[in-house]
Amino acid sequence: MSLRERIARHFHPKLLTVFAEGYRWSDLRADSVAGLTVAIVALPLAMALAVASGADPATGLLTAIVAGFLISALGGSRVQVGGPTGAFIPVIYAIIATHGYDGLVIATLMAGLILVVAGLLKVGTLMKYLPQPLVTGFTAGIAVIIFASQLKDLLGLQVDGVPAEFLPKLGVLWAHLDSFNGWALALALACVGLIVGLRKLAPSAPGFLVAVVLASGAVALFGLPVDTIGSRFGGVPSSLPLPALPSLDLARCIALLPAALTIAFLAGIESLLSAVVADGMTGRRHRSNTELIGQGIANGASALFGGLPATGAIARTATNIRAGARTPVAGMLHAAFLLAFVLLAADLASYVPLPALAGLLVVVAWNMSEHGHFRHTLRSAPRGDKLVLLLTFGLTVFVDLTVAIEVGMVVAAFAFMHRMAGLVEVTAGVQLIEDDSDGESATDATQREQLPPGVEVYQIRGPLFFGAANRLDNLLDQLFTRPNVFILRMRLVPLVDASGVHSLTTLAERCKRQGIVLVISGMQPQPMAVARRLGLVERPGELHFAADFPAALRLARSLTGEGLVRDIAGV
Repeated sequence: MSLRERIARHFHPKLLTVFAEGYRWSDLRADSVAGLTVAIVALPLAMALAVASGADPATGLLTAIVAGFLISALGGSRVQVGGPTGAFIPVIYAIIATHGYDGLVIATLMAGLILVVAGLLKVGTLMKYLPQPLVTGFTAGIAVIIFASQLKDLLGLQVDGVPAEFLPKLGVLWAHLDSFNGWALALALACVGLIVGLRKLAPSAPGFLVAVVLASGAVALFGLPVDTIGSRFGGVPSSLPLPALPSLDLARCIALLPAALTIAFLAGIESLLSAVVADGMTGRRHRSNTELIGQGIANGASALFGGLPATGAIARTATNIRAGARTPVAGMLHAAFLLAFVLLAADLASYVPLPALAGLLVVVAWNMSEHGHFRHTLRSAPRGDKLVLLLTFGLTVFVDLTVAIEVGMVVAAFAFMHRMAGLVEVTAGVQLIEDDSDGESATDATQREQLPPGVEVYQIRGPLFFGAANRLDNLLDQLFTRPNVFILRMRLVPLVDASGVHSLTTLAERCKRQGIVLVISGMQPQPMAVARRLGLVERPGELHFAADFPAALRLARSLTGEGLVRDIAGV
């Protein structure tokens, strides 16, 4: 198969699907409101992320404009919003410190090519196999790194050349603690308090922008002695640079290959995680390999304009959905609104105080930490999952992000094999979700014939662990008609881990949104114990547990007969 044929087969942006379905004025109105809402959130965030990464704020805006537009236009998700993200902060900072900014541009360009190749090779499907404790430990570790990177501006310290590594960074900051600026800390804490307060009292208010605007006004009005974008960077240009190919030579490309692989890996993982979150909120399905190709093109374009690495941003994507986005046009308009700010009002960015941006990123780090999920997994998950969580977290903070992922995957695989060693009755290759009509006995087939109208049954065979949990993702999409009651038989599932429970929870939420009552039958003791510890409990009218299939069938009849299930046509 030629490269052109492979691209045509595996690259089909959701934007083309939307236009093929018909794009209406009502869609444009909804997407315009969502795009403006996300742009308001992204404006201060893009500058803050760039400053935290060791770059100037203009590169953050440039990345959000160029890469943000292309990620939406060429990606595999209807509502994905892309741009610079917190996960890249330690990576970018280290690359700039080691290879200079031009080295970052080359590494980003190479990463874009790697992502395009990964999409063409359908690697996007393989990225779904990361276990949930590994992802949680990884993101929590990045959150700690982001917080540490903001200590300089939070405390107003006067220090140059802060190391990229966690412990050396803390040592240098401690050595310069005598330059502490109380005004900087007070301003940052005020911004944090304002953002948190607005989220509770007025959730629809753009807390990030309000905090930055008020902080900028306070600094200008009262002459507070803190650093601003203007004093440190000289402001933000009011135009975009022309694209240019960086100077390339083989030796430097080889030296930058590890950095490029790290950027590509992070961009791929975070974009697909964001797309999965978007699927969970909208009930739609993204195209993972198209998403990787779109991310690759966007990162290549960002590099040509001198921008930063970019990926799908979970918080901005969620904001986009809540604001009513319907199509990728919303993400494209978010980039257009940011461009309008750069062209018309870039001078205002000079007044933004850096402690305010640091306060903003403290909130980002807290949200990114998944502290609730971290504590929940640490308290309730099996010991192997706890080990993966803590090891990934520690290596991310103290060693290296790539090493953390590699070691975490190896430990997760060994932990799984240790679990499987005690299940001698389970043979290899039975991790299948299949229609109950292929059941083991005539009894199963007879039971299926007795199903009342509006009831569907599927069965899981084998352990539901991180390598097989994603098979539940598109289970509802396989149904020709949407049922009122969906029975999931789990009597042949001897083992469930945290990722398996996470997938069951996601399935339950999708059923709830579609007006389907989920009934899980025949759960064995270990899966039931893990599910309860991780919070998967019965919710009348939404999620029920039955001891066996006959009990599940009786429950389904009672639910449909008593009218507890809503008619799908009226949902």
